[in-house]
Amino acid sequence: MSTLDHRAAVAAETARFVGIVEHADPSTPVPSCPGWTLTDLIRHAGSVQRWFAVLLRGRIQQPPTSRDVELKLPEQDAGYPQWLADSLAEATGAFDAGDLDEPMWAWGIDQHARFWVRRMLFETLVHRADAELALGLRPEIDPALALDGVDEFLVNLPNAFPFAPATAELRAEHRTIRFSCPEGRWLVRLRPDGFGLEPDTDGPADAAVHAATAADLLLLLYGRYDRTAASFELSGDQSLLDHWFAHSRF
Repeated sequence: MSTLDHRAAVAAETARFVGIVEHADPSTPVPSCPGWTLTDLIRHAGSVQRWFAVLLRGRIQQPPTSRDVELKLPEQDAGYPQWLADSLAEATGAFDAGDLDEPMWAWGIDQHARFWVRRMLFETLVHRADAELALGLRPEIDPALALDGVDEFLVNLPNAFPFAPATAELRAEHRTIRFSCPEGRWLVRLRPDGFGLEPDTDGPADAAVHAATAADLLLLLYGRYDRTAASFELSGDQSLLDHWFAHSRF
């Protein structure tokens, strides 16, 4: 379990997101989210925060049967940055509604309320990076947050099938991929019945991706960077890497 203060990080990332977009043209296209503008991006990020807040307030024990949420969307595109800030207020109230270590339904591995705070953090952080990329800025991510984000992604990806059905194709006859950066390393095994992380060793992997930084690796895993860029070193079975990256994004 991560020792980072995810609640504080959600607040910091949201404030940073708001600061990036509050004076930007809301119609700016977001290339990393094809078909979206900055308005679409902000609406998505804030809607996720408000939806997760509803789940947290209810501390639900079963998968929800509805996603109806009162979003209180602004009437004008110019109002979206403040609306995102207000979404954080909704989320913060939900964080404070009970113990985040309480048992709760979640789609990922960690069946506690804290799962949703951590998930909200990386939804917000990655979309903050999307906004920066759309505006021609290079995203900067705290190394500790990036490491936690890589781990959160790889730990939970095997459970993402309901909304990322392509992950069902991540199968193979016990083939391994090592993802690494100077700050950490992870070993994923693709099995005939699924895939998942396993303890890394110094043994060889069938394919490997080494990133210059944890932030680079995080944004690569989320499909925001091209693995052929200079920030990445690839080795081993390239067809296995093709298979991974074609089916792992969500």
